[in-house]
Amino acid sequence: MTNIIRIKNASFYAYHGALKEEQFMGGKFEADVDMYTDFSEAAAHDDLKQTINYHEVYKYINQLVHEKKYYLIETLATLIADGILNKYPAVVKIAVRVRKHSVPVGGVLDCVEAEVIKENGR
Repeated sequence: MTNIIRIKNASFYAYHGALKEEQFMGGKFEADVDMYTDFSEAAAHDDLKQTINYHEVYKYINQLVHEKKYYLIETLATLIADGILNKYPAVVKIAVRVRKHSVPVGGVLDCVEAEVIKENGR
């Protein structure tokens, strides 16, 4: 059985970007994480120890977002995906989307998003 645990719109103020101004002034970033796993036993027994603790996952994402400045949201999305797959073997597949608002592209847009999809062992 495959189930999905989703973290949606986790918001952070951070200092990522290719331009020096972005890394100095910072901006709003959001992340979505879809973790494919089997939580049927956890649900049957109402047992947090048998599933993915999304509180711990959020703390891990928050740490990655703030520990270093990255030029690319692609890098951040990849690091989040790889880290969760390594820390949580019960996650068999993951999709991570990182969004950046207030992007200096010389036009109007809502945000830019990078998505990484990986399977455990790849």
